[in-house]
Amino acid sequence: MICLRHNQPLMSILLFAACLAQVANGQLSVKSALEKPLMDPQLPLQEVQAYAESHILPMPEVTTLEEWERYATQVREDVLDKVVFRGDARQWRKLPTNVEWLETIEGGEGYHIRKLRYEIVPGMWVAALLYEPLELSGKVPVVMNVNGHDRPDGKAADYKQLRCINQVRRGMIALNIEWLGMGQLNTPGFDHYKMNQINLCGTSGLSPFYLAMSRGLDILLEHPNSDPARVGVAGLSGGGWQTIVISSLDERVTFCNPVAGYSSFRTRARLTSDLGDSEQTPCDFASITDYAQLTAMLAPRPALLTKNAEDNCCFKAAHALPPLLEAAEPVYQLYEASDNLRYHINHDPGTHNFGLDNRQQLYKALADYFYTGDRSFPRTEIPSEADLKTRDELFVELPPENLDFNTLALKLSRQIRHHLPKSGQLREWQDQMRPILKETVRAHDYHTLAIEQSQETTAAGTAVWWWLRIDGNWTVPAVEISTPQSDPGRLAIVISDHGRAASSLDTTILLSAGYRVLAVDPFYFGESKIAERDFLYATLISSIGDRPLGIQASQMLSIARWARRKHDASEIKLIADGPRTSLIALVAAALSSSAIDAVETWHCPASLREVIEQNKGMNEIPEALCFGLFKALDITQLAAMIVPRSILFHEASQRVEENVIAELRRLTE
Repeated sequence: MICLRHNQPLMSILLFAACLAQVANGQLSVKSALEKPLMDPQLPLQEVQAYAESHILPMPEVTTLEEWERYATQVREDVLDKVVFRGDARQWRKLPTNVEWLETIEGGEGYHIRKLRYEIVPGMWVAALLYEPLELSGKVPVVMNVNGHDRPDGKAADYKQLRCINQVRRGMIALNIEWLGMGQLNTPGFDHYKMNQINLCGTSGLSPFYLAMSRGLDILLEHPNSDPARVGVAGLSGGGWQTIVISSLDERVTFCNPVAGYSSFRTRARLTSDLGDSEQTPCDFASITDYAQLTAMLAPRPALLTKNAEDNCCFKAAHALPPLLEAAEPVYQLYEASDNLRYHINHDPGTHNFGLDNRQQLYKALADYFYTGDRSFPRTEIPSEADLKTRDELFVELPPENLDFNTLALKLSRQIRHHLPKSGQLREWQDQMRPILKETVRAHDYHTLAIEQSQETTAAGTAVWWWLRIDGNWTVPAVEISTPQSDPGRLAIVISDHGRAASSLDTTILLSAGYRVLAVDPFYFGESKIAERDFLYATLISSIGDRPLGIQASQMLSIARWARRKHDASEIKLIADGPRTSLIALVAAALSSSAIDAVETWHCPASLREVIEQNKGMNEIPEALCFGLFKALDITQLAAMIVPRSILFHEASQRVEENVIAELRRLTE
């Protein structure tokens, strides 16, 4: 059976009230049974931390320089080919850097500022400023200055301007680039959690970030006075993240100074302060390498790692710095270049900053590594506050239809075409698509161990409270409720976007229809919801090579199989209340031809493209933003993998009727 139902609210309320009265007469309250706490609220966080940490790659055991260089070369290739440049990004990588030079404005004594914009992917431009000495001769050092999460000021932040001015007043060429989502690019479509919309389309959302940096280096190195032997990168926070990524993967960088911008994934797994946005925990990145390894990959090139002693944001020195040095120092020793690895712990002010003390550490390093033996090179800051300019003065005109993450994802989504099998070829098509779906969501073959916590039996029925241990990694709380009228062979599993405590109506109606009901909270919902910054752990799960959607759907499959064995059930029905759990239910049922016999969804979307159309981010709907899912399958295809089993769509849009149900009926005619 395939249909869409619009339930009458009054009828639902009356039926709910009648069912509640029926159960309450025997002193069994469905609502209180569902709401009973089953777990320590910190357990979901502890489990995801332990799971992620167990998947973080250790430093390789190498004893020779040759072994290390083979490893580092392979990591660079794998990160770029398998993470950064997936999907359409493979073609973007091949495009030349397109630069448009705009006006030149007066700077301060001895320099001017050239405004420019450059295209990082087709249709997406970023603004930049080139600080250039008025008198240039021969080859001089160049420095790319990247910034972090300064949304209002971006490239115009005082501390960043002062850094660029001090570089140019020392005779260097300084490039100040605007970061995606900051300053001029501080728009809803450039929110960093929206980059995952590009992932959904099977193209790397990380690629615009990386290309903004690599094309910035292109611009610097194309300058006729640039010295390719003296190429620096420096930045704070998100700029520190940019610095380690581009410097470790692009060997054109010969010196870098990441400031409070990153830590090992092992550190991040345990400290929520360090988790970082979507680009800092990119999909599949941690399955190839860790930031500790990236730090070692800087060797033998000079590097200054700066952390802040009392950082009030992230990457505090005490926990962030030691693992990086432990990884990097032995590799620098292999190169006999230990003097090229420096670190600095800032105590004044010690908070999240690239202030005077940290800037002066940078100037000292530039003097030692780029101006060796030049005693005249200033090692302290040249006072330049009088040269600071306003945001308006540093504004760079961008194209009016400039793409952002959201509009780029919409463009990519419209190029994707989905197909359904011809009449008579449904079973063969389903068999072909299941391995594709399994790989896309990284599904697992989980085993469920059921641990009964407690049980309550009255004349009206029985409630059993369970811990369902999934593969030794996840604890899923569950409540099983039955009445004397329940058919032991008919089991309904209920999940809800709002947790099992919100499923009283569904549970009560199902009980009145003769079902035994199992209400569960899969990963990320109800009692399984991570208490703090939960969506950031979704990015971490994706980074280690898993997918939140795959974990959730695999949990439901494992639970369904356990329930069938336990009750020798002839019918297992999965009911999902809400758009997020509806997707989980469809994926779970589509992954197996036999584990789930019927699916009912409430408020199911008609297409995954709706996530992009509504500009949803990883912080709002993490499981739906699964890498490549929309590229491989849409809602209609997922449902087609379930038929001829029963699918009901409750309270869905007309778009579901027109785009999904019509196609399913054609397939089953």
